[in-house]
Amino acid sequence: MTDMDLPSAVAGRDRREGILARMALRFTDWSERWIPDAFIFALIATVIAFLAGLWVARPIELVDAWGKGVWELLKFTMQMALILVTGYVVASSRPVYRLIVWLAGRATTPRGAVTMVAVFAMASSWLNWGFSLIFSALLAKEVARRVEGADYRALGAASLLGLGSIWAQGLSGSAALQMATPGALQPRIREIIAHGDLVPGGMIGFGDTIFLWQSLASVAIEVVVVAAIAWLYTPSAKAAVTHRGMGIDLGPPIDETPDVPRSGKPGEWFEHSPLLTLAIVALGGAYVVHAFMQPGAGITSITLDIVILVLLLLGALLHWTPARLMRAVRDATPATWGVILQYPFYAGIAGIITYTHLSERIAHFFVGISTRGTFPPIIALYSAALGIFVPSGGSKWVIEAPYVMQAAHELRVHLGWMVAVYDLGEAVANLVQPFWMLPTLALMGLKARDVMGYTFVVFLVLLPLVLIQVYAFGLTLGYPL
Repeated sequence: MTDMDLPSAVAGRDRREGILARMALRFTDWSERWIPDAFIFALIATVIAFLAGLWVARPIELVDAWGKGVWELLKFTMQMALILVTGYVVASSRPVYRLIVWLAGRATTPRGAVTMVAVFAMASSWLNWGFSLIFSALLAKEVARRVEGADYRALGAASLLGLGSIWAQGLSGSAALQMATPGALQPRIREIIAHGDLVPGGMIGFGDTIFLWQSLASVAIEVVVVAAIAWLYTPSAKAAVTHRGMGIDLGPPIDETPDVPRSGKPGEWFEHSPLLTLAIVALGGAYVVHAFMQPGAGITSITLDIVILVLLLLGALLHWTPARLMRAVRDATPATWGVILQYPFYAGIAGIITYTHLSERIAHFFVGISTRGTFPPIIALYSAALGIFVPSGGSKWVIEAPYVMQAAHELRVHLGWMVAVYDLGEAVANLVQPFWMLPTLALMGLKARDVMGYTFVVFLVLLPLVLIQVYAFGLTLGYPL
């Protein structure tokens, strides 16, 4: 019996599957039928935000707010596109690809393969979410080549679980970077955080956010729980739909791709020589080292721009010659089309929410029903809900930071923990909001509807866990830091 003889609707009714596997298959079957492309989510979210804005503003004011917001995040859009491109460049280099192939060879069963991809997706996302998206997608493809009976949809979903769980608690978490980076937030927000001289300069370093033991413990717990869910939701080989069954060509392995051809013309010598690469890497490396050596810098020097530069320099070094680097960038750029098309619409939604003070009206409602203990889970839930409409950890924190931190002062809640609370809620939204799935899905030849049945199962388990964690750990922390 072939994959094509086992449509997901039938596979989902296989009683021999575990309960989570049956749920995932049924949700996937439903999403394949009813979930539209991610761009449609952006358009629907725009309409919903406009209608909600009528609660606080006139229609013409909402039009102006949307127009102001549409182009306000062009720099951030470019940064996100470069994160994806540089992450692909690093992950697709032959040294890293050899590591991916070695890891893929460790998997021997469909269930073990999906779980392994999930674990490495989470581990790599803690280091850098852009690298994780590409690394995990390539790992999932190589596993699919090697493990017979591995469900390609489940592998695709597993490669996204880092972005749906712990990425924001890691070194590239947008909110933590903004809190630790001078100039990353408006002066008024810094004043709110400072609360007089209580928090000098309104700056909160990594030691009070992602490196809190409570934050590290929450990361460890989520890794274990999410890996267990991935193990349980993986369908058996009989119920699986492989890449062949979906008609997806994985393409040649990277190490079998012919090298960039040379015509023998003298002008091409520099393109195939590492000399310029080494010179530029030395220049950029010196800049990064100098930035970290500035007085009082250290870990606070980790900004989005520095992360992108390090990935670019590392990618250049791994590809060795300018010709290989240029081809890698060319191959990576198709994965950015979703960011380029959709991000202006999400920026417009952010404009409606910000300029009309809609977010403040909603947040004040939550704050009004909060206590010191219940404030963290309420904000985590709110952050997850808002993340469905504005899927950007960085721009959304600019929206939420003023009233979240002001309320934290009023309720005497640890300010750094509230950044972690925001991060935990923000990440969960990525399991049901397909925006950041796009680069991975593009590389794997999948659509959002193919994987959202699996990610929705993780969402159903992870959201209650997040609420319990932020409540329990929050009680162990004092005020203000």
